[in-house]
Amino acid sequence: MHIDMDAFYAAVEQADRPELKGRPVIVGGSHRGVVCAASYEARAYGVRSAMPVFLARKNCPNGIFLPVRMDRYREVSLRVMAAVGTISPLVEQVSIDEAYVDMTGMDRVWKTPLDAARETKRRVKQAAGVTCSVGIAPLKFLAKIASDLNKPDGLTVLSEAETEAFILSLAIEKMPGVGKKGLERMRNMGVSRAGDLLKIPEKNLVAAFGRYGEDLLRMAAGVDTSEVVPSHRAKSVSAENTFAYDLADRDVLKKWLLGQSDRVAQRLRRIGLKGRTVTLKLKRSNFTMQTRRQSLSCYTDETNVIYDAAVSLLDQKPLGGNIRLTGVGVTNFLSEQDPPFWEKFEEREERGHDLEEAVDDLRHRYGNGIIRRASTLDLT
Repeated sequence: MHIDMDAFYAAVEQADRPELKGRPVIVGGSHRGVVCAASYEARAYGVRSAMPVFLARKNCPNGIFLPVRMDRYREVSLRVMAAVGTISPLVEQVSIDEAYVDMTGMDRVWKTPLDAARETKRRVKQAAGVTCSVGIAPLKFLAKIASDLNKPDGLTVLSEAETEAFILSLAIEKMPGVGKKGLERMRNMGVSRAGDLLKIPEKNLVAAFGRYGEDLLRMAAGVDTSEVVPSHRAKSVSAENTFAYDLADRDVLKKWLLGQSDRVAQRLRRIGLKGRTVTLKLKRSNFTMQTRRQSLSCYTDETNVIYDAAVSLLDQKPLGGNIRLTGVGVTNFLSEQDPPFWEKFEEREERGHDLEEAVDDLRHRYGNGIIRRASTLDLT
């Protein structure tokens, strides 16, 4: 079973602000950025994810353009995945708004796959206030295709008996991994349906697409050995901002780093992780990227510790030009379940941790904007 949230970021905004329901909502409001999500009302105007915001404004001048609230989307995502986890213990989360569920052996719990899919949708809507589309199929790649067939709020079940005919008639652009360039090459080879791939010698497909040509042929033949792999914990937690205009003032940059450090620390505490390596990402106005890293003396999930390391990394070298983007991240995690480590913390750090957890609670109850660090108040 594949679960895919419907226009997730935009849907969260509409759920949080009922007056936006039925209106074209576009998330990614910076004029220099790209669209992160568009509601289905906005898509009617040709607005799509990854479209430059200036073009989206041209296509949809009456659209509601909103900034990205990644912390809020992660919070709702946690509720979604928790609800999905009540359907089956085998859940593979592949992105913030997408997951696979292994339903093997679950026929003792659910009478039919359709019952399981309907209950999944109900529990997700109840827990998170947003809708999802669900696809069920015997093969993993087919479940993903099925979830996209009847969006939004869709439900598609492909039985084993339907699989062969469905694949053979499937439009080639629906196959996983076929982009614009690949589609053009496919059409030049006379391929418009997945079934057409079976008429082409494997060596020709490999010559045109490399190893992916072999994957295409297997999928067209109804072969998919990939399994649902239950998700592992995050390997990194980060926050970044692209600025409305390039910055060269270190004091202003440090304010942004403080806000990013705060978001990262809050996220770490929410998922029960502490990290020992802080990363700083800098993108200059010429789009060159630099990443700097610093190892800490102990694991942390505290804003001030992360921020101090980020500032130290910023001050290591000259900026080398105006800065378009900064990002702060933490990696090299130790789970809270490892008790010997926690004995190393001093009482001073425990008091600081209590304060930050109190701030977390206020933000959870009343929203992230309810309390901010004073030096970041002038940032937008």
